Amino acid sequence: MHISDKRSIHIEELKEVNNIVISDLVALTLNIVQGGASVGFMQDISEEKASEFWNNVLAKVQQEKTVLLVAKDSSSDQIVGTVQLQIDLPQNQPHRADVAKMLVHSAFRRLGIAENLLQHLELIAKKMKKSLLVLDTVTDSPAYALYLKCGWKVVGNIPNYALFPNGTPCNTTYFYKNLE
Repeated sequence: MHISDKRSIHIEELKEVNNIVISDLVALTLNIVQGGASVGFMQDISEEKASEFWNNVLAKVQQEKTVLLVAKDSSSDQIVGTVQLQIDLPQNQPHRADVAKMLVHSAFRRLGIAENLLQHLELIAKKMKKSLLVLDTVTDSPAYALYLKCGWKVVGNIPNYALFPNGTPCNTTYFYKNLE
């Protein structure tokens, strides 16, 4: 995919792990949290804590409980975006999956990366015979607008559901998408 500012981004499913991958994912997470995004971490997050988080995610990838997509800048091979499809759900929910941790580096926003990641993830979910996807995001955020644009339906809003990294409460909206 060629981006308008001459950057070339490619999406891939991450299955193999090395120190460079962990380092890129940690740097991406720190960038997102320092930018104020509510993605499960507070602003005092350390590299060690972010690394521990990604090692846990990658263990779930190895166990085939999570699908992890990354967006890489073709010129540097740096990971500039990621999203997860969590497929390790209860036995009575084999038809659905949860979308989690959509992250795009602040220097690479507004280039269509999140939408591209989402489209790839939806294709993978369909191949896995998933007919329903669910996610949550900060109400009225750029991600909220993206999900609406991409055909996701609002379930509802929960006031003060989570915190921004600085400790300020934020409202959360739950979305779903039928893939059939």
